[in-house]
Amino acid sequence: MLLKEVCVENFTLIPEALSRGANRVELCDNLTVGGTTVSTGVMEETIHYCGEKHVPVMAIIRPRGGNFIFHDTELKIMKTDLMEAKKLGVDGVVIGCLTADNWIDEDAITDLLDEASGLQVTFHMAFDEIPADKQFAAIDWLVEQGVERILTHGGPSHLAIESTLPRLKELVAYADKRIIILPGGGITNENADFIAQELGVNEIHGTKIVGTL
Repeated sequence: MLLKEVCVENFTLIPEALSRGANRVELCDNLTVGGTTVSTGVMEETIHYCGEKHVPVMAIIRPRGGNFIFHDTELKIMKTDLMEAKKLGVDGVVIGCLTADNWIDEDAITDLLDEASGLQVTFHMAFDEIPADKQFAAIDWLVEQGVERILTHGGPSHLAIESTLPRLKELVAYADKRIIILPGGGITNENADFIAQELGVNEIHGTKIVGTL
């Protein structure tokens, strides 16, 4: 079965998304800036509702839009938000931190992974900021840390996902089932099956994965 992870900004969209076939939820406020952490109230209600429907909830842990280079205070905020999400019973978290030269901020991610122990972890589209010639090494590092999946568009966000399929295929092949490559960005209910079949993946992600909500 194809797992459709719907990305939503607020609880109000979730009942309709689930009724249309979404079978995992990623909670992201402020999608216009790439997603930030939702309020505690939204997270709590979503976890409660989805729990009754046996639908996992992934919460993005990101304090602001912009780049993925976070200073110590921002990382402290992220750790607090992650701990709160864990207390509320979230199934997983979505994180991503980079250094100034666009490599994984290994210290920051390691700290967050320690807090996330017992949860699923997705490394989000910060991955697409990593230079292509370093992305295979990034996959290896994330595998070593026990990260479950990488959310990626396979290239710059302004490109249609159909044009980034060749790169996504390379990433899927290199990952070789050691970590899930989760394609996202421009996947809709109309092209979801085609994208999944082209890439040979079982999970896809998008705001319109089950149509416009």
